[in-house]
Formats: sequence, C-alpha cells, structure tokens
Amino acid sequence: HEREHDREISELITKHEDEMEKLRADLNKEQQHLLNELQQQMAATHQAEIEQAQLQSQTLHSLELEALRLSLNNMHTSQLELTQSNLRKEKETALVELREMLNDKRAQEVAILQSRHQMEWEKIKDQCLKEKEDL
Repeated sequence: HEREHDREISELITKHEDEMEKLRADLNKEQQHLLNELQQQMAATHQAEIEQAQLQSQTLHSLELEALRLSLNNMHTSQLELTQSNLRKEKETALVELREMLNDKRAQEVAILQSRHQMEWEKIKDQCLKEKEDL
C-alpha cells in the first residue's frame, strides 16, 4: 500500500512538474508575444515621432524660407523705391539745369535781337535823316 502511495505521489509529482513545465512554456510564449507587441508599438511610436519631427522641421524650414523671401522682397521694394527717388531727383535736377540753360539762351537771343533791332532802328533813323536832308 505504501509503494502504491509512493507511486501515486511520484505520478502526481511528475504530473505537477509536467503541468508546471507547460505553464512555464505558456507563460514564456505569452511573455514573448507581449514583448513583440510592445516592440511593435514602440517602433510605430518611434516612427510616428520621427515623422512628426520631420514634419515640424519641414514646416520650420518652410517658414524660414518664407520669412527670407518676404525680407528679400521688402529689401528689393525698398531698393526700387530708393532708386526711383534718386532717378526722380536726378530728373528734376536735369530739368532745372535745362530750364536755366534755355532761359540763358533765350536771354542771349533776346539781347541779340534787341541789338539788331536797335541797329536797324538806327539805320532806318539815319536813312530817314539822310532822306530828309536830301529833300
């Protein structure tokens, strides 16, 4: 009876060890499955973070480019306005100089015409006096 009891205990221990081994295997399998899932989630999260960082970097780069474009556009506009202002001043100066030159030339021509007029008047006056004397 005692041997029967020892054999049953031995079978129970073997059965218990088999069940424990099976439970360990199931536990290891479940643990590996959970580890794989966690790695996939971490990889997906990491990829999403990388994409988010790239998007932010691209957005920042685009904003910087737009700011530079606007700055360059403003500088170009300012330069054009300055150039227009300088050209306007040069044109006004040239017009003033031309007006002065034309006024001087006109004054010279008027003086020449007055001198001719005076000479012709003197000549006619002399002719008249001569004709009076001849008469």
